[in-house]
This record gives sequence, C-alpha cells and structure tokens, in this order.
Amino acid sequence: MRVGVVGAGVSGLAAAHRLRTLLGDAVTITVLEQRDRVGGVLHTVDLGGMPVDVGAEAFLARRPEVPALLAELGQGPAVHPTAASATIRAGGRTAPLPGGTLLGVPTSAARLDALLSPAGVAAVAAEPARPLAWDPGTDVALGHLLRDRFGDEIADRLADPLLGGVYAGRVDALGLRATVPALAAALDVGAPSLTAAADTVTAHSAPDSVAQKSRLAGADARVGGSGRPGPAAGATGGPVFGAVPGGYRVLLDALVAAARPELRLGVTVRALERRTGGWRLVLGPTTAPEALDVDAVVLAVPAPVLAKLLGGPAGRAAGEIELASSVVVALAYPAAVALPPTSGVLVAAGEPLHVKGVTHSSTKWSHLGGDGLVRLRASLGRFGEAATLQVDDATLVARVRADLAALTGVTAEPVAVHVQRWGGGLPQYGVGHLDRVAGIEGGLPAGVAVAGAALHGVGVPACVATGRAAAERVAAGLVPA
Repeated sequence: MRVGVVGAGVSGLAAAHRLRTLLGDAVTITVLEQRDRVGGVLHTVDLGGMPVDVGAEAFLARRPEVPALLAELGQGPAVHPTAASATIRAGGRTAPLPGGTLLGVPTSAARLDALLSPAGVAAVAAEPARPLAWDPGTDVALGHLLRDRFGDEIADRLADPLLGGVYAGRVDALGLRATVPALAAALDVGAPSLTAAADTVTAHSAPDSVAQKSRLAGADARVGGSGRPGPAAGATGGPVFGAVPGGYRVLLDALVAAARPELRLGVTVRALERRTGGWRLVLGPTTAPEALDVDAVVLAVPAPVLAKLLGGPAGRAAGEIELASSVVVALAYPAAVALPPTSGVLVAAGEPLHVKGVTHSSTKWSHLGGDGLVRLRASLGRFGEAATLQVDDATLVARVRADLAALTGVTAEPVAVHVQRWGGGLPQYGVGHLDRVAGIEGGLPAGVAVAGAALHGVGVPACVATGRAAAERVAAGLVPA
C-alpha cells in the first residue's frame, strides 16, 4: 500500500505517524512539502543560544491530544506557564486583563472597571435585563452580537484583542459558532441573556479556567482555537496551557522519526487526479511534471491549496475560507533589562501601536529564563492588514522596539533578533464556517481525507486531532473489514 500525505505541518506529520501505527510496515508513506523544512506554521529557532518557538508557542493542555502524543513518542512531559498575569492596552492605558470573562464575553462575575469607561461598565451591567431575541441554530458575527448587547467598548477593548491573538482576525468578522461554540449552545437552549449564557458555560468549567485561558496575552495565534466536540471539550483540571521543552521541533522531529516516511521537501503538488484503484499526485514544475500514484491521500494543506486540489463542491467550500497574515518578532536582551512582571500585554486595535500583543517569554515560561538573557515575542498583523506587514525586517524591528518603549519603557539594544513572517498562515473562522467545513468533509471522495487548521480549530491539539482522524479514515478504506 502507498499513501501520500500532502503537507508536513503538524497535521500532516500526525497523520503520517498514525498511518504508521495503524498499518505498520505494510504501507509506504510519502510526505510531500512545498517548504524546505517540516512544521508548517510551527517553527523553532535559536534565539541567543536557546530554542524559542516563533509560530505557536503553546497548546491547550486541557485537550488530551498533545500530552498523549508526547507520551506515545517517548518525549518528556510538557511545561506550563508561571503564575504571572496578563495585561491589556486599551483606551490609552495598560490594565490587568480582567477575569470573569469567556474569551472577552462578560459573565456576571466580570470586573471591568479598570478597562472600560463608566458608560461601558454600565452597558455591561444592564445587559441581563434587556430582552434577547435569539433564533436557535443561527450563526452571527461575534462582534455584532457583543456590540448589540454590551456596546462597542467590550468588543473593541477586550474581545477583539483576545481573539486577535488567537486568529489574527477581527471580532466583527469571526463567527460565533466556530469561535465560542459553547456560548452558542447555551443561547440555543434558552439562556435569557448573553451574560447568562456565559455564566452557564463557565459554571461547567474549572473555577480558574476562564482566568487562566485569558493568559493568552501576546501568545501568537493557533493557541486555544475551538475544536470538535468530544472528550477534549470536557477536560478540566490542571494547567490550561502547555509548551514543549526544547520547542515544537522536538515534537516534529519525533513524529518524523516514528512515522518513517519518504519525506520530500521543496516539492509542489499541482494536481490530484483520480485513477483506477487510487489517486495520482502531479508534482513539480509544469515544464517537467512528475506523477506519484498512491492508494489514498491525506491533504493537510491551507484552504486555498485544498480548494485547488479538491475542486468541485468541496473545493468551492474550502475556497470560501479566508486567510490572515502575521509576523512574530522575537528579541533577546541582556539580563539587566527589566520588563514588567507580567506574562505580556494584548493591544486593542484602536491603539496607536503596531503590535497586537507582546509576550514576556522569560517571565511567562520559566524554561526560557535563567541563562542571563531576557526574551520576548511581539506579534503583528490582523486580518485585512497585510499591507502593513509589507516592509523590510529592519522596519518591523524598529516598529516593535518603538512600541516596546511605549509599553514597557525598554529602549535597550537587543542582543538577538529573529523576524518570522507567516504569509496567509491563519484561517479565518467567519460566520458559517462550520457549514463550509461540513461542505468540505461531506464532499470528499473515497480514499481522500483532509486535515489542518482550516477545519475544526486553529490550536495545535485540534490540528493533531484532524491529522489522526484523516489517517484513520484512509486506513479504514485500505484494510478490509
């Protein structure tokens, strides 16, 4: 048997590993990747003598996929953030990130005085008493719902920066059902207000889960994305976030070693064609194409590539998923540089700053400190703002340093810098996203499966889950019952 896996990000590598586990040496697995490295939007670099992730920095530890995979691969346990709390920059000032919210949606326990104006606080307090008209099963833009129920401040100063850190998106364009599905479910069963719906969701979570989830400040996107309902959705207790000691390259290298694929880097897959008994992947330049015949294929690629390769109704559904670009600038400073004793800061879009978030990495993660250097990461780029990133690296670094001076007072010269661009790296979960995903998965022919961040969550655990599910789909079609 031969299976082709298109895409060597964590979704594709998780699929390859699961195929090897299920089918053993009876299958030849060929992994094809356009880049010159594995990992996709997971990437670990050396920053001042220490491995630092410049894509996703963490994973949602209350989902089981990554801890289970690390254990299966014989890797050490994950590490978890320190107790440092996060802040948010909005309305021209920096304030503690308020607890008592569900990804920016206030519960009755929210304390928002430090973030909102008196009028904004009053609007939030009045929401439970206002009549709510809700059509069960409908999907709306989260920003529209928040503005209608709480006013503009809660959307602009809290929800938008929080979700901008996850999706590099704008709250006014993100769909409720794909981004906060539990909130939509609470509304569907009759919650009388948005506050009551948020109370219902948080009541079924561990007491500290919402506050800890909000320690997302500065974390690059792909952390905390929604996923398929299932065992992971009910996992509670213990730390909310985790990271891989040594960076995600430890996990990626272990997946490659265990999957033992034919790994081909720098290869473009141009077409997927049906053939008798299987599929043909057309590779390479149009002037000298190469054919790779396989019995089944896993497509773990961004939505636009998925649209091109699938075609038909499934391809059209994939083509409706838009992408956002972002940049991570990682910097290291001498130990004498003093950062605020917080995990980082999220920045509202209306602030006169270029960054959307800064993670004080050495403070947030104990394993990134203690060697004499202070490390941090700044993230730039929101959906629809790709043009602002089309400047050279020196300009991006200069913008970040100017913002750091405004936010933290740090003006020192960094001793190490890395600029990581993610062009079109983040799928946008807009209104109707779940219907688009159903259109993709429901339109797949036999022998083809899909995986990746465009489907059921942008977080690493969700991507791993889609990769494993895709492998199980194609393996079931290869092995007689």
